[in-house]
Amino acid sequence: MRSIELVFDDSTDSLVRADWTRLEAAGLPSLAAHTSPSNSPHITLAAGVDLQAGGEGPWQALPIDIAFSGAVVFPAGTGKYVLARSVLLTAPLLDLHRHLHQGLSGALPLTLPGAWTPHVTIARRLPGHQPGAAMDLLDLRIEGRCTAARLWDSSTKAVTLLGGLPERQT
Repeated sequence: MRSIELVFDDSTDSLVRADWTRLEAAGLPSLAAHTSPSNSPHITLAAGVDLQAGGEGPWQALPIDIAFSGAVVFPAGTGKYVLARSVLLTAPLLDLHRHLHQGLSGALPLTLPGAWTPHVTIARRLPGHQPGAAMDLLDLRIEGRCTAARLWDSSTKAVTLLGGLPERQT
């Protein structure tokens, strides 16, 4: 699986990591336990096994301000859920996403314009009885800034900077 992701400035990255830490401290599933250097808060713009980016990306639009609008829960198998921060759809974010997909092939349908739900994952494999407790621990009303884009390739475990200037090297 490959994905193209927006990553955050240090301040926004730290706010999301604080959510991870609060969940972990409460004994709840959290991405804080995933200590790989490639694990950093991000917004996935596109994903797919055969994802191929063509030409120049829309990275001249970075940095881009974003706002979180609460929490969203996605199903992740029988009795398990993904908890994420919902990201408001703004014209600049939608323009960047649409421009990226104009030169892209192999993206999963859920990451295409018109179907995409921008979010930042907080926890995976959360049991069905825990989303409420986890949401109570989140600081949901924050704003942030995406400063760079990267390509993550799970088969090689490699992260490649696509554009922008990341402040945090993770």
